[in-house]
Amino acid sequence: MGDGPGEGVGTVVGQEQELSSAVDGDNLVEADDDLDDVIDDEEDDDEDEEDLSTLEEEGEIAADYIEGLLDIADLDGDIDMDVEGDRAIVSVVGATLDELVGDDGEVLEALQELTRLAVHRRTGSRARLMLDVGGFRAKRRADLAELGRSIAAEVSRTGEPKKLRAMSPFERKIIHDAVASAGLRSESEGEEPNRRVVVFPVG
Repeated sequence: MGDGPGEGVGTVVGQEQELSSAVDGDNLVEADDDLDDVIDDEEDDDEDEEDLSTLEEEGEIAADYIEGLLDIADLDGDIDMDVEGDRAIVSVVGATLDELVGDDGEVLEALQELTRLAVHRRTGSRARLMLDVGGFRAKRRADLAELGRSIAAEVSRTGEPKKLRAMSPFERKIIHDAVASAGLRSESEGEEPNRRVVVFPVG
């Protein structure tokens, strides 16, 4: 087939007439719907990439802030960054970091809030990043998941609701997930900082 401006026109016109008689309006609508789905999928992919980029930026800002604090306090520690779900995770590992955790993680909670504020000041957006020091949160997560499974088993056995001690949002989320995995229902009640989880039997 030639590439000249007038070549093949009759063939193309004939093909268009055959196409118009073979394709009805409904099929065209379906084709448009399929195209919309493809566009939506591409937009979702773009949003996912943008979200990941934003979380990585939050992690980098947080890491710089924590590194500055370590320098001021003359503490040694290596900083790791990761993204888990919809939040950035910054972990500090080292041998002399107990003072950054405190009793039951109280210092760590305060340090996390300061870090979130530092990120917010730079980005203008509320950060949900998580800060871990010396693997405290990782160990705490495993311990709380086990506690949630244990409480769920107890409530299933006794048929009586069980109220837990006051916990942070991070801790309550782990308990809720463990209870849900066991097939039971749980709710949070009370006001911060005394908000606690209540686990209910089935039915």
